[in-house]
Amino acid sequence: GRSPYTCNQRKSLSLIPAHFNAFFATAYTGVYLSPIEGWLMFALMQSAHVESLHLSIDPVTGLKAVIAIHSSRLGPALGGCRYLAYPNDESAVSDAVRLAQDMSYKAALAGLAVGGAKAVIMRAPHVESRSALFEAFGRCVEQLDGRYITAIDSGTSTADMDCIAQYTRHVTSTTAAGDPSAHTAMGVFAGIRSTASSRLGSDNLEGLRVAIQGLGKVGYALAEQLHAAGAELLVCDTDPGKVRLAMEQLGAHPVACEALLSTPCDILAPCGLGGVLNWHSVAQLRCSAVAGCANNQLTNLQVADQLERRGILYAPDYVINSGGLIYMALTHQGAQPETINQHLLQISKRLTGIYAHAQAEKRSPARVSDELAQKLLYGQD
Repeated sequence: GRSPYTCNQRKSLSLIPAHFNAFFATAYTGVYLSPIEGWLMFALMQSAHVESLHLSIDPVTGLKAVIAIHSSRLGPALGGCRYLAYPNDESAVSDAVRLAQDMSYKAALAGLAVGGAKAVIMRAPHVESRSALFEAFGRCVEQLDGRYITAIDSGTSTADMDCIAQYTRHVTSTTAAGDPSAHTAMGVFAGIRSTASSRLGSDNLEGLRVAIQGLGKVGYALAEQLHAAGAELLVCDTDPGKVRLAMEQLGAHPVACEALLSTPCDILAPCGLGGVLNWHSVAQLRCSAVAGCANNQLTNLQVADQLERRGILYAPDYVINSGGLIYMALTHQGAQPETINQHLLQISKRLTGIYAHAQAEKRSPARVSDELAQKLLYGQD
């Protein structure tokens, strides 16, 4: 049958284990890893219910990409393309797989007719031509015949999507379609109000101390909305310029990145990369709730249970940050702004329902939302 691996120029990858080379001999030659490593890759896919994993390289441009399609049960799989430096190939694959699963859950709970996927392009220290790199990635997306729709994500821009669009129509977040960041922030802001109401008894944010970790496009847009609502902002970012801007424009208080998690606040809003909530960091938290736009905030579900035991309300990340996906999916389908806005309004209601369900069962909202999404995707109770 047709190989699920696509690349512009067929070359071997150190990532591809022996099992894969033996089966797809026409695609790869030369490099063999142990059977154990091959088994681990399949185990990773099976544990996350990933449908397919696509590995692509183009030596001419330096492209080295992973596309993980988690589910196409509800429609073509949509998910952003990250352009980040990874310590090794395995980290890139794991990131794509975990994020693809979250995208499926996000789409299912948002009631969208799309599945979930995620792409990562491993960022090299030097690239001859960024535009040529993303054009090569566009050719890889086109070879999937519409099974995957790509979009903007961490490290990528609308200009990158424009390059991809030269070779495939299966792309959104182009200059014409628009950057979804503002809609992600709108949804997170609405979700924070819902979280405040559930945990603190009121959705009035005036005077609330909100600690924002990360001032990227979504984080800063969220900070602007919180400032307009009267919240007191504590902020950190690895870019001092963004912190200074927040201080000047929003009256934000700067906090060292290593100190933010242990700083007293009402709501912590993780808005950077994932994995911020682990056993060690949760033990340091001095907040009433965690509600932010970052993906994959939890290192595992046991951390969600730890938050629950500590009385810290957790907003499931793929629920509260679904505004961007809603915008991308509906824009790609040609929906009108009014329809998109109606979908965005459901984020707050969805969170409120999850919180009520979790409180009634004395469980973490993370476990409740996972089970709701799995029921929609797999028919599991």
